[in-house]
Amino acid sequence: MEAWLHGLLAALSLPQYGLSTVFVVATLSATLLPMGSEPVVFGLVKLNPTLFWPAVLVATAGNTLGGAISWAMGMGAHRAVDRARGKPTEMQALRWLERFGPKACLVSWLPAVGDPLCAVAGWLKMPFWPCLAYMAVGKFLRYVTMTAGLLWVFPGGLKF
Repeated sequence: MEAWLHGLLAALSLPQYGLSTVFVVATLSATLLPMGSEPVVFGLVKLNPTLFWPAVLVATAGNTLGGAISWAMGMGAHRAVDRARGKPTEMQALRWLERFGPKACLVSWLPAVGDPLCAVAGWLKMPFWPCLAYMAVGKFLRYVTMTAGLLWVFPGGLKF
């Protein structure tokens, strides 16, 4: 079993597999699915340190795409509710978010609230491209900080 695990990790640390795995996991984790992509990014970088920047950039792209998917889901949900009610829908609890506008997507990296925030931005019909830009900046900073921090905390090799 141990040999199989080492073989799997070695294969996933290769750029042709590892980066695509990071992209898929980062995309899915930015939707409303309850999962995190940081362990995958950290594992890839730990196994192949030369992939630090490519892994961070690919994870950022995937996570931003997932945020865009959540934004679109929120926009679609708003349109569906508007059609069902026959009138525009506004929620009082979300007015504070409207005050910040697309800049609120800068904190889309936060655990638990970040992914729904992207959906709420779509629900509120915030402009897509500014939201996407703020999502990308926030998510990039998260991946750089988290991965560099984990490498600092765990400088040696991981033992299985």
